[in-house]
Amino acid sequence: MSKTKYPKIAQFKTVEKFAERLLELGLSLPCDPAILSAENGSPLAKPLQIGRLEIGNRWCIHPMEGWDANRDGTPTAHTIRRWQRFGQSGAKLIWGGEAAAVRPDGRANPNQTLATSSNEDGLRKLLFALEEAHQQACGSTKDLLVGLQLTHSGRFCKPHDHQRWESRIAYHHPILDPKFGISPNDISRLFTDGELDDLIDAYLAAAKLAERVGFRFVDVKACHGYLLHEFLSARTRPGRFGGDLYGRTLLLRTIIERIREGCPNLEVGVRLSLFDTVPFQPGDSAGVPAQWETPYLYGFGCSQSNPLEMDLTEPLEVIRMLSDLGVSMVNLSAGSPYYNPHIQRPAIFPPSDGYQPPEDPLVGVVRQINAVAEIKRLIPQLPIVGSGYTYLQEFLPLVAQSVVREQMVDVVGLGRMVLSHPTLPLDTLAGRQPTRKLVCRTFSDCTTAPRNGIISGCYPLDEYYKALPERQELLQAKELSEGTEQAE
Repeated sequence: MSKTKYPKIAQFKTVEKFAERLLELGLSLPCDPAILSAENGSPLAKPLQIGRLEIGNRWCIHPMEGWDANRDGTPTAHTIRRWQRFGQSGAKLIWGGEAAAVRPDGRANPNQTLATSSNEDGLRKLLFALEEAHQQACGSTKDLLVGLQLTHSGRFCKPHDHQRWESRIAYHHPILDPKFGISPNDISRLFTDGELDDLIDAYLAAAKLAERVGFRFVDVKACHGYLLHEFLSARTRPGRFGGDLYGRTLLLRTIIERIREGCPNLEVGVRLSLFDTVPFQPGDSAGVPAQWETPYLYGFGCSQSNPLEMDLTEPLEVIRMLSDLGVSMVNLSAGSPYYNPHIQRPAIFPPSDGYQPPEDPLVGVVRQINAVAEIKRLIPQLPIVGSGYTYLQEFLPLVAQSVVREQMVDVVGLGRMVLSHPTLPLDTLAGRQPTRKLVCRTFSDCTTAPRNGIISGCYPLDEYYKALPERQELLQAKELSEGTEQAE
């Protein structure tokens, strides 16, 4: 891939230089001049009531799976280490740990963690490792809230082989179907209504398992193109689970209702892709949108007349539905890592299956922050976690302080950053600067690795992954990918 034309965040040595770049891009983003410790009144140190529980600060760790469980869905040493580092972070909200499939056939890869009874002991080990690490780092777990993210990967299922899609879909998508080898006439990939009733039972069983293990909440994952997110755009699907917004939300709503009834002591959260765009693909120098026809019926949170434009009308309605159902909190993301990663996780370096950014990644960061702020303004009573902050790098804590103070979001979530710099929340609350050599630079190796069947982790910055034999596999895979691109 050709090199990006956008300046890197590391080039901006001061807040003033960072602000100048935002101004050049026509962007506005609040940013504090200095890191505040908890003792000095950091907004990130304030507790927050979530349902019947209270968390001790405004940092959250997003679900970050490593594609590193055993084939039976139980944790390996890699999995346990990652959860320990989540605990060491100092963040008081751990949003799900990682995506755990409610059924073996719903896994996005053969090494995904399972939320099934066969893995009850494994989940207990993960939770214990996280809580013990948090106790040692922070002195108490009383104000720590840990959940388990429940998922079915839908279109992105690869339960048996890293190289073989076994997609199950909500509807036929004219752009994505060819990418996943799905014929427009193949009805075998479509979930039937009866199969969805069985799937609802699997979600309830997984929630009961999570409660039994000791998790305080479950996240019913509805983001990033996975099954429950895809159903939100199932306008062309006939029957009770498609069509209008009421039908398209029926699966999500029913799962939540069943969990609330069956697990009354368990809080429920939803991670939701707030907006989407048409899928992107590599162009001559940067990613370009695939061709589409209007009205575009295959997106959620985007305009049907121009799917490159955000439309929050339906997402706002859905979030109000969730609040009315008793959902305790939402975690808002965007798009999908599979077909428009620059929308979902802004990065200067694309993964091997991606494309050069079609915009300065700062544009994507600000887009997410502002969209979340609009939801927060309109639904102020619902606790909201924001995403997309990692690309801010050294400026992340400064922006985080400011957006929480200005009530643009309640909690700031970290994903990629926690893989390289897990103690960033704890450090900033003590008034310490981020450790420069640990700051995520969005190299995207944590994505390139699993795209090539290799366990995920921060190979450039985490000494643990640098020392693994998988690092050589990753380097070879990247060389092969670059050679293929040059040949083309």
